[in-house]
Amino acid sequence: MGGAFLAAAVLARAGRRIGLPTIPLFILAGILLGPHTPGIVLVADPHDLEMLSALGLVLLLFYLGLEFHLDDLKAGGRKMAVAGGTYLALNVGAGLGFGFALGWGTSEALVLAGVLGISSSAIVTKVLVDLGRIGNPETRPILGIIVVEDVFLALYLAALQPILSGADSLAAAVTDGGKAFGFLLLLALAARFGTRVVGKLIRTKDDELLVISFLGAAVLVAGISEWFGVADAIGAFMVGLMLGSTSSGERILKLVHPLRDAFGAIFFFAFGLSIDPGDLPVVLWPVLAAVAVTLAMNVCAGIAAARVYGFGPQATANISTTLVARGEFALILATMAAGAGLDERLSPFIAGYVLLLAVLAPLAAGRSHWLARFLPGRPEPALPEPVGAGSGLP
Repeated sequence: MGGAFLAAAVLARAGRRIGLPTIPLFILAGILLGPHTPGIVLVADPHDLEMLSALGLVLLLFYLGLEFHLDDLKAGGRKMAVAGGTYLALNVGAGLGFGFALGWGTSEALVLAGVLGISSSAIVTKVLVDLGRIGNPETRPILGIIVVEDVFLALYLAALQPILSGADSLAAAVTDGGKAFGFLLLLALAARFGTRVVGKLIRTKDDELLVISFLGAAVLVAGISEWFGVADAIGAFMVGLMLGSTSSGERILKLVHPLRDAFGAIFFFAFGLSIDPGDLPVVLWPVLAAVAVTLAMNVCAGIAAARVYGFGPQATANISTTLVARGEFALILATMAAGAGLDERLSPFIAGYVLLLAVLAPLAAGRSHWLARFLPGRPEPALPEPVGAGSGLP
């Protein structure tokens, strides 16, 4: 366990020096030190880390729920809904079409729709901070699209779960789906109307008690969600959504951050353990094709969003390249697909796709001016270099 943490940390620190995000490096550490590659094997059986990996997944979605506020969606108004809806329609639609074109199966195509369709909020946020673009005008629609994706994510996972559970008839699928959506509706109502009561129950000045309380709530509801046929990650997301709106929300956000980072790293590391590099050549061409589809759809979505907001070529290029990254959500889907016994090619495909785009995204975002030369519209006047660019300051 200690070796897994240290190996992930060492590789991530080395990657940071050349500007790479941590997610693909954690996965790479798992691949290099797993049972499928020669040399040192830290963990011979990926199932040895199954519980810790599941906890990492729960904390990732719990944190996302804490950061998400329904008020953000209301404040964005029609423009955010149009830009986010267009992005999802183009990318999820292209992902679904790509999945059917591969011919791996209907369930696999539905999984690939989400894999190709939804950006990595973790990598997108990191890219914005690292490039000093937090204060740029196009950053608002970028974050707005992420918010719309988060709403879609909850609905999509709830709809996908009965399909992956392998219901053996239409009636069974409808029953499973109804049970899942009923429980999801119950959680949504609790998040909407029960915040005050929950806030009083969890409020405490003692950080130790607060950590134990929110961690217990997130894991318990995640487990109950899975029992009702809703992905455990979505149960954790709803708990985060609820607690994020309480008076303790900001403290919880700070306290859960190191837990999310530590166990999230184990989630990505454990995913890397399950990948056999020998399987990657089999999916090389599908991965390259999927990357090309994603790049093309992001440019189209960036142009559409820029027209909604009245931006020029440079802002359009920034939107298109910043949202390219795929990461934690794609790996969540890979884990769910593996548990459901879907096509064995899905895991190496998703691993290769995420690794490639997670590396390409920050590089493309930092050189978005190259793309701007080929986009329609009148060039914007040059903006002054943001204060603290590259240091994470807006």
